Amino acid sequence: MNMLSTALAAVLALSATALAQDEGEGAQAPLTVIHAGHLIAVPGEDVREDVTIHVRGNRIEAVEDGFASPEGATVIDLSDDWVLPGFIDSHVHLLSEQGPMRRFEGFVLDPADMAFNGAANARKTLEAGFTTAQDVGGNFEAITALRDAIEEGDVPGPRLRVSGPAVTPTGGHGDVNGFALDVMHMFSSETACNGPADCRRAVRELVRGGADVIKITATGGVLSNTAAGVERQFFVDELEAIVEAAHLMGRRVTAHAHGVTGINAFLEAGGDSIEHGTYLDRDSIRLFRRNGAYLIPTAMAGEFVAQQAETAEWMTENQRMKSRQVGPQMLDMVRRAHEGGINIAFGTDSGVSPHGDNAREFELYVMAGMTPMQAIATATVNASRHVGMEGEIGTIEAGKYADIVAVDGDPLADISELRDVDFVMKDGVVYVSE
Repeated sequence: MNMLSTALAAVLALSATALAQDEGEGAQAPLTVIHAGHLIAVPGEDVREDVTIHVRGNRIEAVEDGFASPEGATVIDLSDDWVLPGFIDSHVHLLSEQGPMRRFEGFVLDPADMAFNGAANARKTLEAGFTTAQDVGGNFEAITALRDAIEEGDVPGPRLRVSGPAVTPTGGHGDVNGFALDVMHMFSSETACNGPADCRRAVRELVRGGADVIKITATGGVLSNTAAGVERQFFVDELEAIVEAAHLMGRRVTAHAHGVTGINAFLEAGGDSIEHGTYLDRDSIRLFRRNGAYLIPTAMAGEFVAQQAETAEWMTENQRMKSRQVGPQMLDMVRRAHEGGINIAFGTDSGVSPHGDNAREFELYVMAGMTPMQAIATATVNASRHVGMEGEIGTIEAGKYADIVAVDGDPLADISELRDVDFVMKDGVVYVSE
């Protein structure tokens, strides 16, 4: 055996030893039990009363009826509370928050600045009860660094899936808009594309960089500073190329889409989910159901921009005009989608609205006709399927991550209780305990 082979063998032996030690330590992790007075273990199923949740390490070990207190276990008393799975927000932008300087942040902040901003917003999101989130659109270096830091336990925040910047047509909603031409040439998005081949290239670069999901801007957007409307902006062959390239590389594709032409063209191309969906119609509902696609309504964003259009000085005229047109339509869209029986996963677009107020979205869903239990399901069982993690999160069951939240009032009687969580555990670690 040569020197290189000997060194490699030694490294592999050390790695195997370390792995065995880690597995052994995991098996010996201390036990924590949670006494849950009212447990919504699987949203959509019956509430269970007086239940013990056994947590070992970062996983749920067992869920049993009655209050058990095994010898040596740490006991968390939530016997008067309503206990639920940690919530999942399928559409956030952790690196920023809307305001007067938002349009200029790309010119004055570097990725390290953005990552630190994201860390602060991630903590607010976690403390609001959201233990998993999907960040769909932002600086790639900053958001992947934040995702990995949270995964390593260096930064408190929700478990993240990230897209990085959106695949967008040149000049589209995900590109730079509203500045001098020479500035826009310098700061054009690297994932702006033209034609099927170029759009495949953009998808592949995102996958190479570590994107968990591919986001595209299938239509114009409300807060891009351009008078390009909110209808379809990609050609059909470009949409088909994006979806095919992503699926070949094991990634789902979600589309920012307000206008019905973009919604339906993307779904016809085999897309997996729609963010916003403001002007969906009967054909859209048929396509959603045919594809098994998900709608992420972001009703909070519609409410927020409609309010800001009347008061905010930071909005440009293009933004103000589209906010007044689109924002007020979104609550009725949720009602039509719910009545149409399509899959709905919870998503807020937080970063447009303030971080940490994510649970306002629950109230809007109830206003649109959902029962409180149906609204809770969008942020748990539904969203876990949407982000491809239904085997790990979304319910309180043995084997899943110990992501658990609690409130002191009945959210099935008053959904606004979820805006004031009293207990948050993620991965078996308690972050909020009041």
